[in-house]
Amino acid sequence: MVELREITQSNFDDCINLNLPEAQKGFVATNVYSLAQAWVYYKTAFPFAIYAEDDLVGFIMPGYYEPQKHYNIWRFMIDERYQGKGYGKAALHLAISYLVEKHGASEIFLSVVPENIVAKSLYLGVGFELTGEMSGNEVVMRKKL
Repeated sequence: MVELREITQSNFDDCINLNLPEAQKGFVATNVYSLAQAWVYYKTAFPFAIYAEDDLVGFIMPGYYEPQKHYNIWRFMIDERYQGKGYGKAALHLAISYLVEKHGASEIFLSVVPENIVAKSLYLGVGFELTGEMSGNEVVMRKKL
C-alpha cells in the first residue's frame, strides 16, 4: 500500500538521499532544494515522503501557486530503485486527493520537461492535459476535477 507521510526528523536524511537515474537528474530539483523551498513557502507548499509499506520510495510536494491562484504538483520524484512498480501513479492519485479534500482544488497544474517522456506519459494517464503553455523550459499540464 502506498501512502504519503509527513517529513520528520526521522525520515529527513533518507528523503534527501533518494536518487534518480542519471538520465533523469536534470528533470527535477533535488529534494534538498525542494525542502528548502517548502520551508520558505511553508504556507503554500505541502511536502510528503512517499512510502510503499515501510519503504521510502519517493517525494512529492503539492502546493498552491499564489501568483496564478492555482493548486499544483510542484515536485515529484520516485527513487531509481522503485521506478516502474506503480508507486508513482498511486502517489500522484494520493496527492490529487489531498489537494481536493484538504484544499478544495477544482483543477491542478504541473509542468514537465518535454524530454521527460515517462513523467509526461504518467501525467497524461491520470488525466492531465497539455495546456499549450510553457513555464520556462517546461510544458504546462492541467487536470480538471
